[in-house]
Amino acid sequence: MSHSYIKALLNTEPTGQIVKAKGWVRTKRGNKAISFIALNDGSTIHNIQVVAENNNFDESLLKNITTGACIAVEGKLVASQGQGQKVEMQATQIEIYGTADPETFPLQKKGHTMEFLRDIAHLRPRTNTFGAVFRIRHTMAYAINHYFHTNGFFYIHTPIITGSDAEGAGEMFRVTTLDMNKPPRNEDGSIDYSQDFFAKETNLTVSGQLEGELAAMALGKIYTFGPTFRAENSNTPRHLAEFWMIEPEMAFFDLNDNMDLAEDMLKYLVRYALDNCMDDLEFLNNMYDKELIGRLRSVIENPFKRLTYTEAINVLEPNNSKFEYKVSWGADLQKEHENFLVEHFKTPVILTDYPASIKAFYMKQNDDGKTVRAMDILFPWIGEIIGGSQREENYDKLVSRMKAMHIPEKEMWWYLDTRKFGACPHAGFGLGFERLMLFVTGMNNIRDVIPFPRTPRNAEF
Repeated sequence: MSHSYIKALLNTEPTGQIVKAKGWVRTKRGNKAISFIALNDGSTIHNIQVVAENNNFDESLLKNITTGACIAVEGKLVASQGQGQKVEMQATQIEIYGTADPETFPLQKKGHTMEFLRDIAHLRPRTNTFGAVFRIRHTMAYAINHYFHTNGFFYIHTPIITGSDAEGAGEMFRVTTLDMNKPPRNEDGSIDYSQDFFAKETNLTVSGQLEGELAAMALGKIYTFGPTFRAENSNTPRHLAEFWMIEPEMAFFDLNDNMDLAEDMLKYLVRYALDNCMDDLEFLNNMYDKELIGRLRSVIENPFKRLTYTEAINVLEPNNSKFEYKVSWGADLQKEHENFLVEHFKTPVILTDYPASIKAFYMKQNDDGKTVRAMDILFPWIGEIIGGSQREENYDKLVSRMKAMHIPEKEMWWYLDTRKFGACPHAGFGLGFERLMLFVTGMNNIRDVIPFPRTPRNAEF
């Protein structure tokens, strides 16, 4: 007979019907007469209890049913006599697919540190914690695509290999087929990239934004959702070398339209998590962060506070004694400043109109000549979760800004063409998927919200 997923079985009215379940053993306990097996197949945070009368099964079979073993169970679905579950299975047949030696299987029933679990990232999805995190991650990815689809956006796949640096700064991972032991060289000793696969220097992308802008100039509203890469040696709980970005770009949007969309999207995503992941959220709330669900609800119940960078500085400067990094106009805000603002206003904060000197070349310049129409969204506990701007559509202003930041025009000719042929006002932003996941799950380290984290000196699995 075909098997049923445990999530479905737990929601089935028990009438003594014969059912089949497959999964991995979380625990086995009991006495000489009866064994109680907690079985999980990943479909839900909850286990189904399998009750096996020992006399009905071979002793050697029962001995091999240990934590981590994979089994198939056939039996009656009945109302549970114990607390904690409504139904249980009375086993009539058990088949072992794979054993797990208790002496060597690392996920025994005991508390494990997050550091230990990162070292066995290939096995950690089998824990309750990471099962919950990765189910939520799936749901959030689905919600992102659903949100944009229902709002008239087109999903664009931007290149992972690129010859441009979208940010104008930051370290990038080089892509090459050249022999690194004996690369071809020019007369001046530099590497001759004309002999490389793409006949030029190429890298892994740091952002799909610039290519996204090109698509928005034809399709109106687009978004990207894909992997991005930063070769920065940042060993912190907030940074990864490989991470996923959601980047919408919208023709005919100004800064206010951009802020409205970003706030609406974030509230939709948080609401979707609360509506569809409550079992997993309750587990994480109880185990790791007692304020998680309350914090999620507060985001969707309150409007975001909007203020300019200058207004934010006026709030922060009188409190400089509280900060490690003192703040003044023109300074880039640190996480401690961002957290202070969120706590001060008791709601997520959208900051706008930053100094041009600390923002990227493509952001639209304000008439004051000092600031640009940028926006950052600051979230409780996380800090910056979204960065975006109205883009500079004026060709001359964009070229002038590129020159000031030493960005070569000849490398960006294709981008400048959108300002030469049918330019229009447009805007967009980037949301780091893992930053969103940190907020939604309450986890403390970004390495724990992606299945296989890529960080400095770590590319296992």
